[in-house]
Amino acid sequence: MTKKILASIAASLVLMSLSGCVAPLIMGGAFAGGVLLATDRRTSGAQVEDQGIELRAGSRLSDVLGERAHINVTSYNRQVLLTGEVPTAADKVSAEQVVAKVENVKSVVNELGVLGSTNLSARSADTLMTSRVKAALLDAKDIYGNAFKIVTERGVVYMMGRVTQREADQATTVVRGQSGVQKVVRLLEIISEEELKRLMPAPAPQVEMKATPVMSGSGLPVTTNSPK
Repeated sequence: MTKKILASIAASLVLMSLSGCVAPLIMGGAFAGGVLLATDRRTSGAQVEDQGIELRAGSRLSDVLGERAHINVTSYNRQVLLTGEVPTAADKVSAEQVVAKVENVKSVVNELGVLGSTNLSARSADTLMTSRVKAALLDAKDIYGNAFKIVTERGVVYMMGRVTQREADQATTVVRGQSGVQKVVRLLEIISEEELKRLMPAPAPQVEMKATPVMSGSGLPVTTNSPK
């Protein structure tokens, strides 16, 4: 069911992108992301910083390189991943330098390809690949799929997140098993199992119910359940 839902969302994104209506869907995704906030292992401050980094970096890259480059900026815990295409090696170096100077950036992983920009068909395929990978991670046992941020570019899947070594290895096996994946690149921050336990939300308290007799309109006792 999860796979069908995510595949449907991905298909909608592709169709809406063709009609120039991507923005509303992205906003909806951002709202849905708020629901999943509790599963994000970054601090709330780090999440806000990452959003700011992506916006500022994207704006500055646009100012420097204009429309001659296709660059995606993804920040996780202040580590920035650059994917996409630039026309020259000098542009690739320039893009990294620009992003490295953005406030709060800790490191930059430059995965830009020096080649012509991909077409809409290729980008749509990457979008669908990302959706399939996320669905597979959500369906996998002993893995918190929402702990991973997935980026796909030209069939290469990049994994970001704060996970244990066990989770990293299991997730890598799942991702490599997806049809069409050309390569898996792990940009993961490894944490201990003890730290993972501290990050997990505490279970909701159990409310014990007890029977409480009340009087009905007829004067006969009626038993209801109420919390102790």
